[in-house]
Amino acid sequence: MKSEPNWVWPNGKRIAVVFNVCLEAWSDGKAPGISPMGNPLPAGVLDTMAISWAAYGVAVGIHRLMDAFARHGAKASVMVNAIVAERSPDTVKAIAERGHEVLSHSYTMDVIPALLSDEEERNNITRCTALLAAASGKPVRGWLSPRGTSRTETPRLLAEAGYRWYGDVFDSDLPYVKKAGNGTIVAIPLGTDVNDMPFMKYGNPPKLMLESFDENLTVARDHATGPSMIDVTAHAHIFGRPRGAYYYEKIIALATSAPDVWVGTRAEIAEHVSSMMTQRMDAQ
Repeated sequence: MKSEPNWVWPNGKRIAVVFNVCLEAWSDGKAPGISPMGNPLPAGVLDTMAISWAAYGVAVGIHRLMDAFARHGAKASVMVNAIVAERSPDTVKAIAERGHEVLSHSYTMDVIPALLSDEEERNNITRCTALLAAASGKPVRGWLSPRGTSRTETPRLLAEAGYRWYGDVFDSDLPYVKKAGNGTIVAIPLGTDVNDMPFMKYGNPPKLMLESFDENLTVARDHATGPSMIDVTAHAHIFGRPRGAYYYEKIIALATSAPDVWVGTRAEIAEHVSSMMTQRMDAQ
């Protein structure tokens, strides 16, 4: 087991909470593989229900969640499929203008890096970076693939494209610096304990997500001797609906009012980890 690092989060806090919001979209003629309907349609039949259900995220859900963050002065890392920047650039711009991090979530949910060649993935990264930067008005420095599934070459291609961090790692509790070709990239794991997708998928009530967050806080306070990180992830088309957003805001309120918690974005985490590594190297 790896030894726990001896650094702390900004402002001397031991616990970091990251609010992740997924703003997802699919290619024309493609539907999400998961929806509230339990009975799958026959192969080849377009699931218009799933398409309409997912469209709620851009049309309504993301705006409700952004209002919730604003009420508590919190910032989120928003995973955006670049096609949203084509279909609804004003929405992406509004997210950035409210101080949230816009990060790339591939072009669409059905463009998964694990299925691409080097050339295809390089083109996908270039396309996403340009679209999201143009819509948000800010450079894009973070990447998290659909279903967190990339290729072994992905870190190198992202680093070559100027990315500072990526989140397709699940092998650690805390971020770390990873070699990427001739350079490095900060790998920021995505925790799944507090995530609305499995709650919806298995029919759990939204309130259970609040309980899960509270339990994670207790574990971090009572059992961790070093820094801890808690991801709180919502999909705009799932917990952007009234009941889900109600409990998500309760988590936001709990985190922002806790004296031992630092709420930050993934971009801020990457900057902090890079700074810690630089200080260590300078001290040697």
